[in-house]
Amino acid sequence: MKKTPPSMDAWLREAKEHPSAPRIGMYLTHNSIVRETAKAQVRNGEENTPAVVGMEFAYDAKKVEEVIADTYRMDGIYYLKVWLNEGVLNVGDDIMYVLIGGDIRPRVVDALQYLVGRIKNECVTETEKTE
Repeated sequence: MKKTPPSMDAWLREAKEHPSAPRIGMYLTHNSIVRETAKAQVRNGEENTPAVVGMEFAYDAKKVEEVIADTYRMDGIYYLKVWLNEGVLNVGDDIMYVLIGGDIRPRVVDALQYLVGRIKNECVTETEKTE
């Protein structure tokens, strides 16, 4: 069942009150949403793909927790928060929110890419629905 997305403002307030906050020099956020352009077109350049009208989205919570734990082991990463939606989603619906905090920009950027990439590649099932 589709969930209500979190407030990124509330997440940032919470992060800045966390005991790790004095060590953090940068927070990055990520928000992925359902788009109407098919993944095959965007990633593989396939033409004449039908428009996406929604998707079925599910995830393995245990695997997500493992990926989060692995990301925390990266140098300079001190704060992580992840939210994933589920169920039948429509174009424009939120799929994922991530907040990551760390000491310096290169480490935080790398960790965000690592975390989101692993979640998308190892933890979720996305089935696009077309017209």
